[in-house]
Amino acid sequence: MTNLRDLDLSTSYHKGESDIARDFYVPCMQRAQRYDRAVGFFNSTIYALAWSSLKQFVDQQGKMRIICSPILSTDDAKALSEGYSAKIEELVAARLKTEVEHLLNSPSLEQPARVLASLVAIGTIDFRIAFVGDADNESRRRLFHDKVGIFMDADRNSVVFKGSMNETWSGLANDGNLESVDVFLSWEGRREKQRVEDEIGYFERLWNNAYPTVIVKPFPQAARDVLLKAASPDSWRRLVDEITQQIEAGDFPADNAPVPSRKPRPHQQRALEQWKKNGRKGIFEHATGSGKTFTALCALRESLSLNEVPLVLVPSELLLNQWLNEIRDTLGDLDPQILVCGGGHSEWRKDQLLSPWTRVRTAGSPRIVLSTMQTAATEEFRSRLRQGDHLFVVADEVHRIGSSENRKLLSTQSGPRLGLSATPRRAGDPEGTQALLDYFHGVVPPPFTLKDAIPSALAPYFYYVHSIRLAPDEQAKWVEISKRLARAIAQSKAPNGDGAAMSARVQQLLIDRARIVKSAANKVGTAVQLLEAEYQAGQRWIVYCDSQQQMRQINDALQAKHFPSSEYHSAMTADKAQTLRIFESNGGILVSIRCLDEGVDIPAVSHALILASSRNPREFIQRRGRVLRKSLGKHVAYIHDVLVLPSHDAEDGVGNSIIESELARAIEFGQWAENPASITDLQRVALEFGLDYQQLAEGGFEDDDE
Repeated sequence: MTNLRDLDLSTSYHKGESDIARDFYVPCMQRAQRYDRAVGFFNSTIYALAWSSLKQFVDQQGKMRIICSPILSTDDAKALSEGYSAKIEELVAARLKTEVEHLLNSPSLEQPARVLASLVAIGTIDFRIAFVGDADNESRRRLFHDKVGIFMDADRNSVVFKGSMNETWSGLANDGNLESVDVFLSWEGRREKQRVEDEIGYFERLWNNAYPTVIVKPFPQAARDVLLKAASPDSWRRLVDEITQQIEAGDFPADNAPVPSRKPRPHQQRALEQWKKNGRKGIFEHATGSGKTFTALCALRESLSLNEVPLVLVPSELLLNQWLNEIRDTLGDLDPQILVCGGGHSEWRKDQLLSPWTRVRTAGSPRIVLSTMQTAATEEFRSRLRQGDHLFVVADEVHRIGSSENRKLLSTQSGPRLGLSATPRRAGDPEGTQALLDYFHGVVPPPFTLKDAIPSALAPYFYYVHSIRLAPDEQAKWVEISKRLARAIAQSKAPNGDGAAMSARVQQLLIDRARIVKSAANKVGTAVQLLEAEYQAGQRWIVYCDSQQQMRQINDALQAKHFPSSEYHSAMTADKAQTLRIFESNGGILVSIRCLDEGVDIPAVSHALILASSRNPREFIQRRGRVLRKSLGKHVAYIHDVLVLPSHDAEDGVGNSIIESELARAIEFGQWAENPASITDLQRVALEFGLDYQQLAEGGFEDDDE
């Protein structure tokens, strides 16, 4: 039997220059009899890269000991500082049980998970869970995230590696995350030998729950029981052979990991199949962050193969640029010609270019038209557009087409039609909703909800509510507008009045009144105090503001206290793309207004502070989606929401109207959070004011001009 000393190992390995799996990990596994790993995050897909050595490791009576971390909320971490509690153990057990069930129910991870279960059942692998609880600094140490690995052979030769690599597919795969490791050998000199012995001692103290500030517990029995039910002690070797064949064929799609050729996930494939059954018409009602754009691009690929001309409509310049990049990246092998309209692009006006571009295509390069809805809704654009069955209309954030101005686009004659939105129904606008549902032929069943998307496509999240009161002058203004609103509502229902004009007046008064809550003066101080208490260096926060004035007040206050904050909005003179790149790279606080609501991808964001109140459910759902996108090293997200409540001396009925406009958002946020008890108090408030809790959750109104 060869041992670890037979290997010619480098002092370090950097992905991109080295194949860490082939050159280091697998050869060490083949020669080791023990493998110890302390790591922040564990996922069984690691073994997709170690299959060639796994059977040999088991045959050598190899043993693995894995220490990893659960996800903890702020409250959990504080509880740990006061002593490990049974409540924490129950909470973690429930979460890990859910994660194990997800592995076993995932088409791409089910086989590796069964092998993992089998190795646990036969005693090859043992897990323990680490909790970090520093009583002196409990709010800053929540996730055990050390990364050390130790291979040891039968002769007790040891190889230690440390670095950024997680025990995941993307941690090792060459097409995954950019990682690196430093390597130390027990037989290479006194200093290196001492380093190896120090790390072995460190791991042993961790494993035996003897390391200060770290609590190590056995893997929860409830999660272990679910895993062991899937064990196949007599057939795991066959499963290994099957997976080895998949890897050699380049066909091993691990969940949430980059793979060489991107393929639709199960919910995306089902949606496309149902869309075809619906005559290639319909709306994908899929949660923000679940991959609606890529699903649509799969439909575009097929459309181009049928010589159709896609017309892609988006509501903003930001989405226009994002779609342009996505088309080039995903459909680049087809080399489509793309005519961009709106957002500063005016080439379509030259030489009547739009008309020949959208004619029936029988030969030549594929053609795509990408336009903002504002441009496409103009008479100039629509008069030049060649309509007909060859045209494939795709509308991102399709609810925007239901507005009174954009509704002109719903007369476009086309063949296939596809709408995309997490929330296609327009709040408080049944006419606009029905118009777009009629044009696109309804929603493609089944919807892919937030509940469906967590944790497979989106990060789980914690939700925290912070309440403030209106200032006396703000309360008085609210009362005054409420009285005008009551009169306008009565006049809109009068038999001889101008109902349409008064309905518009009612809508405007609702918006004016809502803005009092959005710009409440007490929000600025609350935001700064919250960030002082919660922000940690390296985190990435988005603060959603209502106005540029509020945004600047908060940013100025944060910078005065030396926080790494910056503004981000559509009218900024600084380079928006560079601002986002710096934010993603270095972390900090991005103070923003509404331009981040739709379509901007910043997956690294882990915290959101919402100051911009809204009665439009879409806005707060999209804001939540921005922070739930998955990213390397991000296992959970946190949402802080500032709710405005009426002053204690509010007139009868006025308090209800303020609470209604705030609770609707909080109910939507809280019901799918990891801490659903966050809205228990909100339910109590609703009952106290005699409000229907469920009706609040379904309320709201559309604000297209905001």
